[in-house]
Amino acid sequence: MTLRILVADQSDARIYELAARGAPLNFVRELQNQQAHLHERDLVSDRPGRRYANAPGAKRRGAVVHHATGGERTAHKHLAEHFARELGEELEKERAAGAYDRLVIMAAPAFLGLLRSKISKAVHACVVAEVHHDLVHQSEAVVREHLPKEVGEAGSGRVLSR
Repeated sequence: MTLRILVADQSDARIYELAARGAPLNFVRELQNQQAHLHERDLVSDRPGRRYANAPGAKRRGAVVHHATGGERTAHKHLAEHFARELGEELEKERAAGAYDRLVIMAAPAFLGLLRSKISKAVHACVVAEVHHDLVHQSEAVVREHLPKEVGEAGSGRVLSR
């Protein structure tokens, strides 16, 4: 039984493999979302739109209120969704090729939620644990420390969180 470990954030992902309990982590590959490292101003051509409205009671004072729009949907959020979809497709491709039969996902809570929504049901069925920490820039030793002990047991099918 091969265990894959995906350690990811919205800009970088590392994939490890653990062949047996106690065996060293084997680095498989790294995936990057290069644009996620850019500033928001470098990703979009202009500022969010503006809206003008009269504030309640402002007519007496002649004041006009300005509201910014579009801040809810930033370019970085869009890139994170795209990267999560790309990771989901990669995990599905590897699962279909038989590269793993169990999967641990380690990511910050916000990105972990995004990943959950982008992985297929077949990949989701392989998930044996989720670790809610951003460890992508940590060493392999730190990643190993955060692996739940139950993950190494044969047939462990429970979804654990840490």
